[in-house]
Amino acid sequence: NQAILEAFEGKKRVHVIDFSMKQGMQWPALMQALALRPEGAPSFRLTGIGPPSTDNTDHLHEVGWKLAQLAETIHVEFEYRGFVANSLADLDASMLELREAESVAVNSVFELHGLLARPGGIERVLSAVKDMKPEIVTIVEQEANHNGPVFLDRFTESLHYYSTLFDSLEGCGASPVNSQDKLMSEVYLGQQICNVVACEGPERLERHETLAQWRA
Repeated sequence: NQAILEAFEGKKRVHVIDFSMKQGMQWPALMQALALRPEGAPSFRLTGIGPPSTDNTDHLHEVGWKLAQLAETIHVEFEYRGFVANSLADLDASMLELREAESVAVNSVFELHGLLARPGGIERVLSAVKDMKPEIVTIVEQEANHNGPVFLDRFTESLHYYSTLFDSLEGCGASPVNSQDKLMSEVYLGQQICNVVACEGPERLERHETLAQWRA
């Protein structure tokens, strides 16, 4: 958020395109920081991209409604659009209703590695991002080597990586609140591990790579 805030310094109309809209928990803090700017808050537009709902609820709309309530409370001019996409590789900049007067930021959290299973997927997304002409692109990905073709190498890398994560969870304590969080984390990580070591081809979506591999 700090990097996005700095990129938006002095801008009057800003637009964040979030490739990984889930609960929208990242954005209240940014909105509050924008509201505290000495020159006043800019007009803030948020496009939240997410997959189709699996339970017939309009999840993206619900998140936008909650953020709109916050924006009204802190006096930030706010506009939201939830955008459903089966894959980021299907996106085109023209779909996002970009406006000339806006400063754009693109945000992606744990999304791009899943495109490595789809030939040309990363290239299409990066091309679309380039067409958006953003002030900044913020990306969060796991620093791991889980995309090798040899199963034994992938298994060994996963063993070391996830052992460290589980050790960290153990170090978080065992209070009732932490126990619930820990259980949810272990289920989530267990699904990742299963995908890394038990799936192949397009079914293997958890294709984490190192920073050096991404840069190459």
